[in-house]
Amino acid sequence: MTAEDGLNSPRAPEPVGPYPHARRVGDLLFLSGVGPRRLGEKEIHGVTLSEEGEIIDYDIEAQCRAVFDNVRFILEDVGSSWERLVDVTVFLTNMKKDFATFNRIYGDYFSDVQPCRTTVEVTALPTPIAIELKCIATI
Repeated sequence: MTAEDGLNSPRAPEPVGPYPHARRVGDLLFLSGVGPRRLGEKEIHGVTLSEEGEIIDYDIEAQCRAVFDNVRFILEDVGSSWERLVDVTVFLTNMKKDFATFNRIYGDYFSDVQPCRTTVEVTALPTPIAIELKCIATI
């Protein structure tokens, strides 16, 4: 199998490194980690930062909704759809505080779509965010 060159969505935020939003391999679409940033905005949706760039507070519900929107944008813009998700890996920076809220919102968004899911806690993400998703979908 050959991998298609990197695919990018014109509606999702710019990647924070040298990688595409997604790559297609055969009938599978692999998304790079997706966070809650918005296209063209420097501020991170749902996050309050100190002058030093440290997280003062964050709204996990707002971040979840923004992440899910970004995943949907990428899927739709590169040839797949929300309904074609088959696997979701979730990274949370505070499982104890945020899992219940995340799980409730996830249930709202995924009530008709039931991809496999793994949720793990990490100590940090590359930008000051509380959630990131890594997804696989079919084309």
